[in-house]
Formats: sequence, structure tokens, C-alpha cells
Amino acid sequence: MKYLKDEDDSEDASMLIFEKLLTDLKKYEIQQFKAWLHMVCKNFCLMQLRSGKTKLKHQKELQKDLEANMETDHELHLSMARMKEVQLSLMEDCIKELNKDQKICIELFYLQEKSYSEVAEMTSFSMNNVKSFIQNGKRNLKICIESQKIH
Repeated sequence: MKYLKDEDDSEDASMLIFEKLLTDLKKYEIQQFKAWLHMVCKNFCLMQLRSGKTKLKHQKELQKDLEANMETDHELHLSMARMKEVQLSLMEDCIKELNKDQKICIELFYLQEKSYSEVAEMTSFSMNNVKSFIQNGKRNLKICIESQKIH
């Protein structure tokens, strides 16, 4: 208790010291048992305190690393948000370049989340034409976006 200042830690230390004594008594020839036992206990407690300080130091380092990672994650999040903005801007520009029928179908289907049948009904295109315009529009968007990224 004098060194560890905590009852549970002191009880744990007593058990560990007792186990240590069983092996150490066989190794050493002890002249003054009381003094030797005091030194074993003292050294054990000091080692526990040192390892506790080391753990505290490691915890502080871990906390610093965690804070640095959180800052990095925040920066990464901002970077990803900027990338999405750029991609959306590219997509808007590329949608403008589609032919009229593809543009209408892409906007209704993806941006307004209409079904194929709703797009066909709203545009008076056949279901096959709607599917074709959407498929060709997607392909043309992909080509346009990829060519914009290169520049």
C-alpha cells in the first residue's frame, strides 16, 4: 500500500510477489529473510510504478496519434468532398453535351429518380427507346467525364 496506493493493485502485487518468492527462494541463499523480503517487495512495487508510468506515457502517445489521425481523417473527408464537387461539376457539364433525347432521359431517370415507364410516359418515347437513350447516355457521360479528367 505504501508504494502502490491502491488496495486492489496491492493485493495483486502481494499474490505476484508470493509466486516470485517461491522461485527465488530456491535460487538464492538468504541470510536475513526480513530485509531480503522487504527489498523484493520494494523492487517489485517500484517496477510496477515504472511500468505504470510507461503505460501512461504510451497512452499519451496513443492519444496524440489518435488526435493526429482524426485531423487527417477530417482533411481526407474535406478532400473527398472537394473531389465529389469536382465530379458533380464535370457530370453537369457532360450532361449538357448529351443529345437532347439522352439528356432528357438521363435527367428524369437519375436526377428525378423516375422509373423507365414514368420516363416513357412523360416523354412519349417507347420503353425500348428510353432504355437505349439511358444506356447510350451513360456511356457518353462516362466517356466525357474520363476525357475531362485527363485535361
